[in-house]
Amino acid sequence: MFTRRHPYLFFLLSAFSIFTVLVLGVMGMLMWMGRVGGDFGGEAVGVVEIEGAIADARDTIENIRRFREDEDIKAIVVRIDSPGGAVGPSQEIYREIRKTVDSKKVVASMGAVAASGGYYVACAADGIVANPGTITGSIGVIMGYTNFRQLLDKVGLVPVVIKSGPYKDTGSPTREMEADERKILQAITNGIHEQFVSAIAEGRKMDRVLVEAAADGRIFTGEDAKARGLVDRLGNFEDALQWAGELGGIEGAVVPVYARDEKLSLLRYLMSSPLSNLMSKLIHPNIYAEYRYQPEGR
Repeated sequence: MFTRRHPYLFFLLSAFSIFTVLVLGVMGMLMWMGRVGGDFGGEAVGVVEIEGAIADARDTIENIRRFREDEDIKAIVVRIDSPGGAVGPSQEIYREIRKTVDSKKVVASMGAVAASGGYYVACAADGIVANPGTITGSIGVIMGYTNFRQLLDKVGLVPVVIKSGPYKDTGSPTREMEADERKILQAITNGIHEQFVSAIAEGRKMDRVLVEAAADGRIFTGEDAKARGLVDRLGNFEDALQWAGELGGIEGAVVPVYARDEKLSLLRYLMSSPLSNLMSKLIHPNIYAEYRYQPEGR
């Protein structure tokens, strides 16, 4: 009855179902062949995006590793749009990039902001490209908290603490900090700062004295950072992509491959897959799709 009352709708639903089955079948075949995440032949530059506060390095490290081990990926661009974050994750990403530059060229591309931990990550690359107005630098370490002991006194609250050692509640916001506690935290801060300076000197191959002169916590524009030797070139993402292609020995147009987001919906994943680009070429033969993975906003 449905087919008689709505023949056109039935036809469309049937066609869509057949198309979906074919797409899933082809994608399954590509996955079986190990080609999902790659190209149908050809050389490309892998793009790893770091956005927002750096709090977890797992996905970024995995994406860098995948591109490092993919023979079709000739170089990597790490696109950074981050004000910084936790020390540990920043150091983990730095370490993974340093391991990668031994076998594959890596270029850091700075967006609006690439400061503090964002710059920590960038300085591990073979080269850094920033916009003239990019906010970068902020080379330093900070610890801070709000002490509300006086507020507790006003409302009549008395904190009770039971601890196994004198320093277990160091940094407690419910009491004044002791001089020896401040000394301990200052030593930790200074130690991490020295690690930061050493990482920049190593990654940028800069004289440590020059790094220390810029490592007082201030921020710089991309233009200022270049003048100080903290950045190699001024340009946008496309400039960084082109440079990475040249360093990787790619001749002609550079094809960027974005790390696949594991959280993509099936529909969005299919629309951003190599199959989608292949279909685009068949439907629109005069349009060449350079992007094998096209996330939102690109």
